[in-house]
Amino acid sequence: MTDLLLDGTEADNAQTVLNAARIELLSPRLANQIAAGEVVERPASVIKELLENSLDSGARRIDVDVEQAGIKLLKVRDDGGGISSDDLPLALARHATSKIRDLEDLERVMSLGFRGEALASISSVARLTLTSRTRDADQAWQGETEGRDMAPRVQPAAHPVGTSVEVRDLFFNTPARRKFLKAEKTEFDHLQEVIKRMALARFDVAFHLRHNGKTVLSLHEAHDDTSRARRVSAICGPGFLEQALPIEIERNGLHLWGWVGLPTFSRSQADLQYFFVNGRAVRDKLVAHAVRQAYRDVLFNGRHPTFVLFFEVDPAAVDVNVHPTKHEVRFRDGRMVHDFLYGTLHRALGDVRPENQLGGSVPVAVEPRPTGPEAGEFGPQGEMRLANNVLEHPQGEPFARPAAGGGAGSGYQYQYTPRPTSGVPVAEAQSAYREFFAPLPSTAPSSLPESPGDIPPLGYALAQLKGIYILAENAHGLVLVDMHAAHERIMYERLKIAMANEGLSGQPLLVPESLAVSQREADCAEEHIATFQRLGFELQRLGPETLAIRQIPALLKQAEANRLVS
Repeated sequence: MTDLLLDGTEADNAQTVLNAARIELLSPRLANQIAAGEVVERPASVIKELLENSLDSGARRIDVDVEQAGIKLLKVRDDGGGISSDDLPLALARHATSKIRDLEDLERVMSLGFRGEALASISSVARLTLTSRTRDADQAWQGETEGRDMAPRVQPAAHPVGTSVEVRDLFFNTPARRKFLKAEKTEFDHLQEVIKRMALARFDVAFHLRHNGKTVLSLHEAHDDTSRARRVSAICGPGFLEQALPIEIERNGLHLWGWVGLPTFSRSQADLQYFFVNGRAVRDKLVAHAVRQAYRDVLFNGRHPTFVLFFEVDPAAVDVNVHPTKHEVRFRDGRMVHDFLYGTLHRALGDVRPENQLGGSVPVAVEPRPTGPEAGEFGPQGEMRLANNVLEHPQGEPFARPAAGGGAGSGYQYQYTPRPTSGVPVAEAQSAYREFFAPLPSTAPSSLPESPGDIPPLGYALAQLKGIYILAENAHGLVLVDMHAAHERIMYERLKIAMANEGLSGQPLLVPESLAVSQREADCAEEHIATFQRLGFELQRLGPETLAIRQIPALLKQAEANRLVS
């Protein structure tokens, strides 16, 4: 009880001290470090601010050198307009900028940076050196700051036209902030992602990145469609453009262009989504919702679309001064922008024919017949018969759809083949559908169910729709079965059972297949090589952006190795 009274007394005393404390101005150094927390979170935050300054200066080439993911050293060099000796001290001061002059400029800002906080915030938590030369100057000038302990020292230096910013020992004076940094590879991945976004936003600028003395990224200027496609492939991986739709539409002052990935090129995480508003990379909730709505009917749950989209609008119709890091924007007419984005993407995806996603489809003449081994065979017109086998996927892979409640012998199964030139018998296949139910006596081919309980869970097939769906009828009405989804579910259940029992066995490939990936994906595959082995894969890295597939799971031996891994 005494301890509780003492604790209560101490709390009261502390509250009294707080109430009696006087309001004082923070020191410039402390204020800068507090403000830096909003702008400088990690090395990737630093590179973002420096790249924006370089692009705003009119640079056509930007070289980035980093050591230890930018924690030890981060240097950005450009060939932009440069900073005069008189402006050099102001460049390191807070709220000093050459990009806006009044409130009207802020409402129509086109530059990437405009607050005049970046260099001041960075210099308050690191050792910063700024060297610059203008085109009409005889020599360059250099300014140095160190943790905001002193005014910048300005002195002559040797430097070509342009600007270099060197940031050393990030968070050297705030060790608590430094402890929150992740592993070097994680921090470098974030830094590299920022550079990639900038490179996609500005095709007309060359970007070069070196990490610990090794060239990681080298992107030349891209002024035509071919070179732009080459840059997109270098950043997003060569498979993206092969599975993407180019779009461009302009209406009511809104202009959208770029590439959207097909639904079959979806990802398990949202790591291949780039959206730019007037050249600025943003992550906006309104944009994300419009994209999700456009893909809603063509994408499985848990999958994320891929896209590289550029949205251009009147600067006065968008507010970029919303978030300290400028990641978010606010549109003046959000509903119009949302509807424009949704409508454009929805129409583009709606124009995709099924064969573009499933590798081709062939029109099939469908005739309902009773199940049974003598139900017929394919004729010259590619008829689909009802038989006690599985409907084959257009690529020739068997699949089936399990359903709750129902006998193994009373379900409907199909078999499908592209239109042949002459009638050929179809080999009977063991139905995967029956694997999920206890075996029951088969129904005679000529007999039909006499009660609703005898009708199979998915009913009897009536037709095949566009090579993708099966239209069936049961006691409750019509049923649509997604062939592709059914096949995936069957394979998933087989793989899960195999993993739980003896594990997934592998099927070596006679000729290893090479797979072109991004460097980040190659690094990820190399790190998780043991996981791939447990899943039945054998992968080998052949180069910075190339993998060799030497083995795939035996259960998936009929599938394409490249598509399995990618």
